[in-house]
Amino acid sequence: MATSTCNAMLLMVATAFALSMSSLAAGTLQYDFYKTSCPGAEAAIRKATEELIASDPTIGAALVRLFFHDCFVRGCDGSILLNPSNSNPNPEKITIPLRGYDAVDKIKAAVEAVCPGIVSCADILAFASRDTAAINGGFTFAMPGGRRDGLVSVFSDVFGIPAPSMQVQQLIQSFAGKGLTVDDLVALSGAHSFGVTHCNFVTPRLYPTVDPTMNTDFAGNLTNVCPRNGSGSKVVNNNIVTDPNRLSNQYYSNVLAGKVMFTSDQTLTSSGDTLNLVKANAANPVAWMARFAAALVKMGQIEVLMGTAGEVRKVCGATNGGN
Repeated sequence: MATSTCNAMLLMVATAFALSMSSLAAGTLQYDFYKTSCPGAEAAIRKATEELIASDPTIGAALVRLFFHDCFVRGCDGSILLNPSNSNPNPEKITIPLRGYDAVDKIKAAVEAVCPGIVSCADILAFASRDTAAINGGFTFAMPGGRRDGLVSVFSDVFGIPAPSMQVQQLIQSFAGKGLTVDDLVALSGAHSFGVTHCNFVTPRLYPTVDPTMNTDFAGNLTNVCPRNGSGSKVVNNNIVTDPNRLSNQYYSNVLAGKVMFTSDQTLTSSGDTLNLVKANAANPVAWMARFAAALVKMGQIEVLMGTAGEVRKVCGATNGGN
């Protein structure tokens, strides 16, 4: 690797760490939280995440999406992971067809083998998302720990989260409601540079007429993948311009070219503030990496449970009481 590239990456890591440290509120989560109680925790999570992504390169994006959904509904408490039960037949996870639950269970099993009953599922989502950035994106940063797992999961709570059909002002309002800024919104939107979606989230921009903000050739390719009256469950890559499994600032170039899947992506060009951030992130991959890292750490602090609140689940799909 050229010296200039190495220096840029070192600067990025240092900047990301400084930004993530500055975004950590006093008296909340802690870096190296498991240093004493489970020294091998983060290494075990990293190893399990690497193995899962090696087996399925799309699973990293699924883990990041789970983390996002978890934090935006009741805070980062692992509530998205709870399965239906007799006492709660309608938890969050029945509302939206997300992937990655089996992967989380495998990571949890790997950590339990090292130190049982110590590491929360909420922290596993946070650390696995951070590790995904390293594996799929090539950049790493510190992620604080200390989250506890929640005891409640209600499907109706999901309906207020950011949606693919939202316009920019709706997105800004939704993020602001969780203490996140416009900068955070645009930086985290870069996660749409990798992973997959389904045709039913794409077809509203194709039929009955193509969204005029979508690139014509790009729209033509999408109609072949997601034909009118076709299967809405058909899988399509979020990024069909370059490597679909690479977390990168390519997303912002795609936005500027009209080659993105969702209204919530393209709408970032409709406001001067968000458009300027899109352009800045497209032009400087190192700066975007630092912004993404800081925003992910900040998101990971939303309404967390700590201390004696909640619990540390034995398995991620059920509370320790079986509910």
